[in-house]
Amino acid sequence: MGSVVQNDKNGSLDGARTPARSGAPVRRHRSRARVAIALLAVTAVASGCAQGTGGAAHPAPGQQAPPAEALDSYAARLRAEQAARVAAAKRWHLARVPLAAPAPPAVKPEITARDGFEVEGQEEENLPPVFTTVPTRQKVVFLTIDDGEEKDPDFLRMMSELRIPYTAFLSDYLIKKDYGYFKKMQQRGVVLNNHTLHHPYLPGLSYAQQKHEICAMQDVIEKQYGKRPELFRPPYGNYNQDTLRAAKSCGVKYAPIWDEEVYVDHWEYREWDRDLHPGDIVLTHFRGRKDWKGTMPDMVRRFLDQVTAKGYAVARLEDYL
Repeated sequence: MGSVVQNDKNGSLDGARTPARSGAPVRRHRSRARVAIALLAVTAVASGCAQGTGGAAHPAPGQQAPPAEALDSYAARLRAEQAARVAAAKRWHLARVPLAAPAPPAVKPEITARDGFEVEGQEEENLPPVFTTVPTRQKVVFLTIDDGEEKDPDFLRMMSELRIPYTAFLSDYLIKKDYGYFKKMQQRGVVLNNHTLHHPYLPGLSYAQQKHEICAMQDVIEKQYGKRPELFRPPYGNYNQDTLRAAKSCGVKYAPIWDEEVYVDHWEYREWDRDLHPGDIVLTHFRGRKDWKGTMPDMVRRFLDQVTAKGYAVARLEDYL
């Protein structure tokens, strides 16, 4: 079992408060404020630290820099976004404000099967690669959530307010009683992917049976949510050559599994060092008190407190594929 990193005051929510100064001349205060705003905006553009501003860039040679009013407006928006993140982090009782993910890479990394996770014919047949980590030097991890049993409205609200991206892998036998819950998730920008119809142990099935489990789930997602997924996760992380052949036959391009798994009360790790690494895929499940010692928001709190304490942001997996 993994342990949660203890939080200190440096970078904590309580330590983020700065007392306001008073008594300075009004003109000098406004002048300094304008300079500070401009510096904030330029710094934010240069660093790409603001979520959702990946398209911002410095002026091209020969172009003029934006006027001070535009910088003021941009900086005001950044301050509002950060204030909303701070407020949401406090509202959901996080130890720290989650870090905003950097802009997605302009050139996507090459995704190949992890060593030892290939099947016969992997390269020759261009089968979907099974991988646990995305090649990147950025300190980002990817949150993925499986099956669809728990349909907690607080979870949807928490993730929206905190603006945390994640990827869902769904099984029809668990979602069919409430397709609308996951439609709300999709409307918030979450990509809904394939986790088979009934969550079987696929290597124990014939090719035809595996193809039905995977391809029929593609049909369900297309019917309910308008698009056939390109990502598929084999249940339990178990697969064979037939699995990947069947997945490819119905439009799957990638078969990500995971490097870490987070629960309400602990973490589990694939690697010997029991630590996070840039580009790691983290697994959890749609589960609640029926199966766990807590709720999905409790799980998210444990996840975010640990990754933030270690200096990682949560990025959107599809942005790197």
